[in-house]
Amino acid sequence: MTRATIVQALNSALRASLEADPKTLVMGEDVGRLGGVFRVTEGLHKDFGEDRVFDTPLAESGIVGTAIGLALRGYRPVLEIQFDGFVYPAFDQIVSQLAKMHARALGHIKLPVTIRIPYAGGIGAVEHHSESHEALFAHTAGLRVVTPSNSSDAYWMLRQAIAEDDPVVFLEPKRRYWDKGELDTAGPAPRALHQAAVVRPGRDLTLLAYGPMVKVCLEAATAAQAEGRSLEVVDLRSLSPVDFTTLQRSIERTRRAVVVHEAPVFLGMGAELAARLHERCFYSLEAPILRVGGFHAPYPPSRVEDAYLPDLDRVLDAVDRALTY
Repeated sequence: MTRATIVQALNSALRASLEADPKTLVMGEDVGRLGGVFRVTEGLHKDFGEDRVFDTPLAESGIVGTAIGLALRGYRPVLEIQFDGFVYPAFDQIVSQLAKMHARALGHIKLPVTIRIPYAGGIGAVEHHSESHEALFAHTAGLRVVTPSNSSDAYWMLRQAIAEDDPVVFLEPKRRYWDKGELDTAGPAPRALHQAAVVRPGRDLTLLAYGPMVKVCLEAATAAQAEGRSLEVVDLRSLSPVDFTTLQRSIERTRRAVVVHEAPVFLGMGAELAARLHERCFYSLEAPILRVGGFHAPYPPSRVEDAYLPDLDRVLDAVDRALTY
């Protein structure tokens, strides 16, 4: 057991996967000699060589298209989209080819491609470097979509994603990259890839979150405890598929819920979660499931992103409203 940042955990997971399977490849813009702009792939090019860890042209559509071809030839490519907002040129390759091939081939063709995407805001970046587009991928049948919130999940979920025979969109919360946490790389994995986790038990209300917002919700639960309120925090971990069984059990215990994510509330993940959980938990609920998220607007300049991002006060305000019913 050691303490490691999420970056270090991801690097260890890539290294372990490269060692375990000679068909695993790491590719993307600046992932080779530079080691990635966030240093997630640092040292891998040196240790595994140009044939296993290699730089690509600045062409996201070409990166994904090449990965599809490699997967068809028996390789297991792990590609990096350097920043979230850069993925859109590759969107057609992802949703029209990568996500559909298994169904198009009646199950005879598998595409074990993992797409790593640093996503969401909080780092003071320029335009197209802080976007949360998880709902677009979760909406697309044929893709698995997951996101860790801590070092242990970063390591184990990336190992599991790479081992999957289905394409996986692996979303990395970039503002948590340097957060440290406990990491035990001795197997087996603590839980299945698509299993949600109750990271803090409570009795009065459930906070549902994933990726960068899990830490905010844990802070909100600590602040609420000082006022005599007991909040349960559930980390979804997987956005497609969603572990609705764990979410339902939590809400049936607490009878109230707030969904928190960084993406805009309008048609965000919270919309599907609230609708589905209202159907499943209707007779247990004592208040409507509320949502907290970003505004329905382009991501703002870095100087005002703190006003855009959901924070402790906005989460606690939703908690207050839910508890007044």
